[in-house]
Amino acid sequence: MRRGQRSKLRARERRRQAQSGTRGLAGAQATPAASSSSPPPPLGVTTQRKLGAKSRSTLKSPQRARATSTKPAGVSPRRSYKGAKGQVEKKQRSSQAPVSAVRSRKRPLRKTANVLVQFLMHMYKKKKPAMKAHMLKFISKKHRNRFLEVLRRASFSMEVVFGIDVKEVDPTKHSYTFVSKMALPNNGAVSRVRGFPKTGLLMHLLGVILMKGNCATEETIWEFLNKMRIYAGKRHFLFGEPKKLITQDLVRLKYLEYRQAANSDPARYEFLWGPRAHAETSKMQVLEFLAKVNHTVPSAFQSCYEEALKDEEERAHASGCSGVVSSSSHAEPGAEPVLRG
Repeated sequence: MRRGQRSKLRARERRRQAQSGTRGLAGAQATPAASSSSPPPPLGVTTQRKLGAKSRSTLKSPQRARATSTKPAGVSPRRSYKGAKGQVEKKQRSSQAPVSAVRSRKRPLRKTANVLVQFLMHMYKKKKPAMKAHMLKFISKKHRNRFLEVLRRASFSMEVVFGIDVKEVDPTKHSYTFVSKMALPNNGAVSRVRGFPKTGLLMHLLGVILMKGNCATEETIWEFLNKMRIYAGKRHFLFGEPKKLITQDLVRLKYLEYRQAANSDPARYEFLWGPRAHAETSKMQVLEFLAKVNHTVPSAFQSCYEEALKDEEERAHASGCSGVVSSSSHAEPGAEPVLRG
């Protein structure tokens, strides 16, 4: 075999190994986390630098954003060789063709959804509803018949990255509003400086703490954040300076508790839920959030699910006790509800 042919084969093998490694990583993150381990981070979900850097230009010119295209994987021409190796390569190409075709169809939808996330975030910051008619302007004509799928992808990113639910409030006008999972100040950005909501990150941190028996070591938290490419002392393009955010800002706001571990020498620190986290969310809600990230159900996290159920019962009991007042305006136990037309 010629030297040039051997080098091409080696290069092709390296590309195949790199692609299989990426797919394996993505598959591992989609696997439900065990109850004793940290939940996998939402890597690859609209965490692109151009979300913050080019949001204005994209909103002004959506067609320009859609014009950017990437070459679909698996469609580049390959040189066939005679003999057994050539036959094997031909079979591999034919078996990979359907997979490549599916991926090439999904890529434009993923890019369109990312553009739509920028528009939704723009409307969220302006505290205005998003209209379907406006959203369609950011979707190419050939994908407008798949609007609901694009919106579903964008809504998923808004929820798992920023902790914001996108809800339809007017089915006739197709108007959508935004509901943050927690009441972080400054529209979720924490500080008054212009930035992105930190609610999604906080929900993930609460999930890690819950998975670790309601108390996670600082090492565990940073191990999780590092998998999301968030590092102490290195400013993140979405979440700012992470160490200050989680050890000072969220602690000052009482969403997290940051304390020295008992009997630790040298000193080691750990994280717990703060009182505002207990007040604004619940273990079941955090578990449902983690389940959505992992494309599973809350009961997949068995031990945490049982704990969350018990927590829900205790909350319901406490709420029922506090709601008992002697007033004629309240219905008697077992009384039929009054329906007003």
